[in-house]
Amino acid sequence: MTTQTVFDLIFRNALLRSSAAPVDIGVARGRIAAIEPRLACEAPEVAIGGHLVLPGFVDSHIHLDKACLLDRCGHDHGSLGQAIRAVSAMKREFTIEDVHARGAKVLERAVMHGTTHMRTHVEIDPRIGLRSFEAMKALKLDYAWAIDLSLCVFPQEGLTNDPGAEELLIQALRDGGDVIGGCPYTDTDPNAHLARIFDLAQEFDVDVDLHLDFDLDPSWCHLDEVCRQTERRNYQGRVAVGHATKLSALPPERMKAATAQLARAGVAVTVLPATDLYLMGREATHNAPRGLTLAHKLAGDGVVCSVATNNVLNPFTPFGDASLLRIANFYANVAHASVSDFDTCLDLVTDLPARLMNLGDYGIKVGNPADLVVLDTQDSRFAVAELPDIMMGFKRGRRTFERQRPTLFSPKS
Repeated sequence: MTTQTVFDLIFRNALLRSSAAPVDIGVARGRIAAIEPRLACEAPEVAIGGHLVLPGFVDSHIHLDKACLLDRCGHDHGSLGQAIRAVSAMKREFTIEDVHARGAKVLERAVMHGTTHMRTHVEIDPRIGLRSFEAMKALKLDYAWAIDLSLCVFPQEGLTNDPGAEELLIQALRDGGDVIGGCPYTDTDPNAHLARIFDLAQEFDVDVDLHLDFDLDPSWCHLDEVCRQTERRNYQGRVAVGHATKLSALPPERMKAATAQLARAGVAVTVLPATDLYLMGREATHNAPRGLTLAHKLAGDGVVCSVATNNVLNPFTPFGDASLLRIANFYANVAHASVSDFDTCLDLVTDLPARLMNLGDYGIKVGNPADLVVLDTQDSRFAVAELPDIMMGFKRGRRTFERQRPTLFSPKS
């Protein structure tokens, strides 16, 4: 049957995580049409040379609208509240063109680091209005050839305590918002904030992705209310929470109960290592807590998890290059991941965030879009550990970037 298929492209000698030996991947009309040890047909070829081929990386939580702000504000904002206030002051002056230019800079870097799917959180409130949202809608169209960009609209500075925010949020959902987010810890009535976010999610039939429990005080949390709302509204599998650093502060028995609660409610967790580690525990004079929730452990207990970028070069995180492979490596180091955990750490930037985002056609399977990246390694177990170069990437079978291997000039060469 495969010999009768007309292929537009064939990837020769590609090593997949699921295959013991390299295979060929045939692409027709932008989708994977065949995966076999040897495709006997004529078509343009890409020689993979036995290197590892993965589905593109999935960044489930980033803020393109407030990236690349260090030249405007410095990097001396030591707390979450200070970072929120610093950006709040700046975003009043944001223009659509400004947000678009900064977002494009990060988006292009993400593409060249192998990301093919991304969910960006977009702030909607009376200070910024819909300017960032308009910029993100334009970016979504401008870069559709390289990446699928999902827009999560959310009120960063509260909802019930911020007159005008809800009306703008509704307007954004009517005008193309893909997901709704929330930030209950910035609201004077967190439970009402959550209830209204879930109301709007149901009204517009969109998923929910919340900023939640972003501190290290385990004496209170909003996770219980999120799980209650999720189950009451039959929204299992459609809710994610980002940060959730409080989970890192729980003793074992309470953590066990919280894990069971998350799994039962079908609430996913996104850990954001760069920001979580930068902002948590800063007040400690010594023996500072890490503040990092162990996503790979949660995943092993049935909770859908991801690790993601969050912020790039701004008061929340004055670092970043939009590389998810680097973030996965960073996470694995800080989380004390062992060799047996390396595969799960790779899952945290591929298959698991795809599940979190409900991407039904993700992965290297016949019928799925040919969204692929090639890594300079022959062993998927060490993709996270050794940080191999990402050699090339494809979106729907079209090459989006290529990176030349460096040449070492020894004295004898």
